[in-house]
Formats: sequence, structure tokens, C-alpha cells
Amino acid sequence: MCGRFVLRASPQNLQTLFNLEEAPPTAARYNIAPTQPVLAVRANPHGGLREATYLNWGLIPFWAKDPKIGSRMINARSETAAEKPSFRAAFKYRRCIVPADGFFEWKKEQGGKQPYLIGMDSGDVFGIAGLWEHWEQDGSVIESCTLLTTDASAFMAPLHHRMPVILDRQDYDEWLDPGVQKGDTLLHLMRSFSGAPLRAVAVNKLVNNPRNDEPTCVEPVAA
Repeated sequence: MCGRFVLRASPQNLQTLFNLEEAPPTAARYNIAPTQPVLAVRANPHGGLREATYLNWGLIPFWAKDPKIGSRMINARSETAAEKPSFRAAFKYRRCIVPADGFFEWKKEQGGKQPYLIGMDSGDVFGIAGLWEHWEQDGSVIESCTLLTTDASAFMAPLHHRMPVILDRQDYDEWLDPGVQKGDTLLHLMRSFSGAPLRAVAVNKLVNNPRNDEPTCVEPVAA
């Protein structure tokens, strides 16, 4: 599962990392939570170059009658997303990458659940595989997304049995290519991350409350 994450990169950094013509203004986020807007990189749906835009976190299928369904669609299992009615159209036509420089997971320890911030040991920004959808009803338009998950790597397993699908940079083009529409040709990307080393740091329990979004949320603490 991936239920909270962090993005503190500058627009200039994101522009370079994801090969964007331009990146929208961004402010450092220390506790991004479901139903909030998240920055996502995608192929421009009207043609042309890659773009970065904000999408609501929690995918609303285009056929949904009630947009509240999105709050239950923050994650999609990568093993089955290409076949599930809620995600299969987006998997075929509307894939995206959600930049992050860390995500949170909680581990049961003495005294309660301890939050950990997991990210690259280098501190670099990485891209989480996502799907996006366009929902429209009675003049209301919502664009939303979900994050794909996979089995935990050996590093992540002590914290949780699932983890987000972290894409290697050389795979960004393939994942975002609108010409690739057969799900089985992308399954090789839906793997536990085995690239650059990850690190997990115990952080302040202030992050437990999604209303808190400040640097204190990522301050290291003794586990």
C-alpha cells in the first residue's frame, strides 16, 4: 500500500528529471494524503509533449455515478489493474508517473505504530507508476489518479507486504507511451524496486494526522 508520501523537489529539478518543457509551481509537501491534489507526469491527452499537472488522489472511473468512490481507489494492485473494471481503461490509455522523494509506512512497535519515511538513500526524487482518469458529469469535471502497488522487496518486507511500483528512469518513456496499449507488454515494469539503495527512517508521529503538512513530519526520531 501507499497511503502518504512526500515531494519537496523544485520545479526545475522535476523539469529535468522527467523531461518536461515546463513544470507547474510547486511547494514542498511533507504529508501528501488521499483525496488531495498530487503532481503527476503524463503524455499530453491532446497530443504533443509530456506534461505535469495536478490530479486528485483517488481514481474516479469514468463510468462512476458518484465521485466519492475515488476515496477508495487510492491504490491499484499492479498484478490485476489491467483487467479490473475500475482501472483497465486507464491502464490501457491513461498512465502517469507521480514524482515523490519519499513515502510513509507504519510498523507496529512497542508503544504503538511507528511511521517510517522510505526513500532513495541518495535522497533523489523517484517516479511511482500511476493511472489517471477523466470523469465528467452534469458539467463537473474531475481528473484523478491512483498509485500502483506490488509485492514488497526484501528491504520493504519488514515494514509492509506491499510497496508502490517505483519505475526505473529508463522505463519512463515506455510507461508513458500512448502507443503501448496492451497491458501484458507492461507487466515487466510492475516489479519490486531493485535499483538504487533505499533507506527507511523513523519519523515524527505528527505525520499520523493528514492535516499536518510541515517539516516536522519528516524529522527523524529514535525508533
